[in-house]
Amino acid sequence: MIASSQPYLTPKEYLQMEEHSPAKHEYIDGQIYAMVGANDAHVTISGNLFALLRNHIRGTGCRIYISDMKARIESLNRYYYPDILVTCDPRDQETPLEKRFPRLIVEVLSDSTEAFDRGDKFADYQTLDSLQEYVLINTKRQRVECFRRNEAGLWVLQSYTDKQNFRLESINFEGAIADLYEDVTFASP
Repeated sequence: MIASSQPYLTPKEYLQMEEHSPAKHEYIDGQIYAMVGANDAHVTISGNLFALLRNHIRGTGCRIYISDMKARIESLNRYYYPDILVTCDPRDQETPLEKRFPRLIVEVLSDSTEAFDRGDKFADYQTLDSLQEYVLINTKRQRVECFRRNEAGLWVLQSYTDKQNFRLESINFEGAIADLYEDVTFASP
């Protein structure tokens, strides 16, 4: 994300601006931050996961969104664009530009966003009562980190690496890491 030098915007002003903007911006308490482009691995992984999950949730009442749908955190005055968002809450069908009740959020990591995705953004997402699972997917090697909210409300980490299946408990999905990383070429160290 790149900070912009705009004055404070209300959520309404942000949504109006965003609707006509050629670039996407995330919104944090009145300030907007331009989104940077993604690399081949990032886009391929996001597309692979979307394809795997779309067929899995078909007919369940859940909906999946990829990269262009905003997640709204009303209590913190935030709008983010997660790479993948799954909502099963019928209230989210009433809001075509944003989703407020995600069950699953996935971020595909990049050098420029990894610290934020692991830190402040994850802390912000944790305030969403509907969120059951937050997933971080590595683009440098085959590694998936699933943070799940347990019965006590604590976030518990389950990591998956190559040659394993990964599990998304929030939507009762299990898939092969190889399918998630299909056609991904890793950069040489």
